[in-house]
This record gives sequence, C-alpha cells and structure tokens, in this order.
Amino acid sequence: MARNKHPEETVDLILDASFRLFMNKGYEHTSIQDIINRLGGLSKGAIYHHFKSKEDILLAVTNRMTEESNRILAAICNRSDLNGKEKLKAILKESVFQPEQDDLFAAAPDLNKNPKLLVSILQDTVNELAPNYILPIVRQGISDGSIQTDYPEELAEIVMLVANVWMNPMIYQDTAEKIYRKFMVFQQILLAFGLDILDKDLLGRIQELATIYQKSK
Repeated sequence: MARNKHPEETVDLILDASFRLFMNKGYEHTSIQDIINRLGGLSKGAIYHHFKSKEDILLAVTNRMTEESNRILAAICNRSDLNGKEKLKAILKESVFQPEQDDLFAAAPDLNKNPKLLVSILQDTVNELAPNYILPIVRQGISDGSIQTDYPEELAEIVMLVANVWMNPMIYQDTAEKIYRKFMVFQQILLAFGLDILDKDLLGRIQELATIYQKSK
C-alpha cells in the first residue's frame, strides 16, 4: 500500500487496522509489524511518521473511542425528561452496559504498564468528563432538588474519579469480593448526597467486565 497523499486518511487507516488487531489479539500481543502486515504494505516509516510508538497508537485509538462516548454522554445531558439524579444514573449505566465494552476490556492493556494511557484517562476524567458533563448534571440536580450538596465541583470529580479510576479493572486487578466492597463504599458515599443510583445490575456488570479483562491476560 502506497502512502496516502492525505495524512488524515493514513492516520484513519492505521487506527482502524490497529483497533481490529487490538480487539483480536489484545494490545500486549500486537506488534508494529502486525499493524504493517494488516495494512498490506504501508511502510514502518509511514507509521512512525504519524506515531512515535505502539502506545501512541493505542492512545489515539482510545481518544477516538472517547469522542463517541462523549457524544452519548452529551445526549443524556441534553435530555429534558430526566432530573439531575436520573441523568447521573443513566450515565453510569450507559458507560458500562455498552456492548463494545466487552471487546474493549478483552483487548485492553495493563494500564500500570502504559503510563501515557493512564495519565490520559486521569486527565480526561478531571479536565473533561467531570467539569463538562457531570458538573452541569449535579447543578441541575441541586436546582430540581434531586441532589443535595454544597460542593458540586468536588462531587462531580469524586464521582468520576471513583468510577473511572478507583473501580477500573484495568488499573486495579481486584477480585469479585474486592469490587463488591468498593462498590458498597461508593454507594454509601453517593447516598450521603441523596443519590441512590447504584444497583445490583451495575455491580454485576462491573464484575463481569473485570472477569473479561482478567481472562484476557
């Protein structure tokens, strides 16, 4: 395959091929040479022209998936038929029950061995998700009476840090029992703000994703 004259198309080709390989073989078992072979002749130099490493490719793949997730979050935020608490519950459920999450967890790397991706998740959680999606919902909940807090910014951050980091099976390789204990603590924290938004279905799904991830390693 000759190098595409349009750089953005070449990047898309690389990301599409890499994503399929990560899904099929797992990130840890995919090499740059595998990506080259999948592309059918694109040179190693062409890949390194756009990406410095396999980890950078993974970061770009993840960012592209995050954009789609953010569109789903925005749609929930914009719903007029839900109060603040209901929107927050819908977001938590949507984030784990999307069918593609199974493939993502099966292919995901050990984040502790991929610091760039781990930092990216932390930055996205604190700088993007909490202030731009969760905080407006918390403020709506305060206005409509469904959420009780004098600290909306901090509540938005703690919800996302617990959900995206502390309970993330790709960061903490917890047992089912440990996940249950963390879930119960998270539930107690949320109940203090009037947020009875966690249930057994959500717990079961988190444990299921953790099992998928652990079996892939």
